[in-house]
Amino acid sequence: MTTAPHPSEPDHDVAHPAEAAPPLDGALDRESFGALFRRHPAGVAVVTLLDDGVPVGFTATSVISVSAQPAVLAFSINDTSSSWPAVSRAESVTINLLAADQRQVSTVFATSGVDRFAQADWQQLPTGEPVLRGTSGWISGHVLQRVPAGGSHLVLVAADRAQVFDAEPLVYRNRAYHQLIEYEI
Repeated sequence: MTTAPHPSEPDHDVAHPAEAAPPLDGALDRESFGALFRRHPAGVAVVTLLDDGVPVGFTATSVISVSAQPAVLAFSINDTSSSWPAVSRAESVTINLLAADQRQVSTVFATSGVDRFAQADWQQLPTGEPVLRGTSGWISGHVLQRVPAGGSHLVLVAADRAQVFDAEPLVYRNRAYHQLIEYEI
C-alpha cells in the first residue's frame, strides 16, 4: 500500500497509476484495506433494537448518511456478530451517536457475552425502541433492506425520527478513541 504525502509535501514517494501494478485477482489484500481504514476517522455509534421484547445493541463505526430526501442511512454488521440474528429479523432500529465522554459505552456494546444494557443508561421510546442516554443524538427508523456484502450485511434504514443534543461526538481512528477540537486552517 502506498501512502500519499500531505498536500503541502512533494509526492516523490507516491506510486503513480502507470507504475502501480494492480493485484492479479483484482482484489485489494486484507492487510492494505485494513491499514487504510484504520487511519480513516469515523464517528462511533451504538445500534439498538428490540428482538422479541429483549433489547439488543452493538457498537458500529460504519454508519453513513445515504440520502437526505428521503432520509436514509445505512450501517454494516458482520454476519458472525452475536447481534446479527436479531438485526436480520428487525423491522426498526435506532442509531445512537455516542458523545465524546461515552468511551465506556462503546466498549461495553462491543463486548460479547455481557449484558450490555445492564451497564448502560437507557430508556425506551414510546414505540418501544431502546435509546441510550447521554449521546450526541439518535436517529430511529424502519429497515428498508439488508444487502449481503462479503462476510457482512449493509442495512439500509428509512429514518423517521431523531433527536440532536449539544454534545461533541466520539471518534474512532487507528484503534483508539479521539475527541474533536475546534480548529481552523
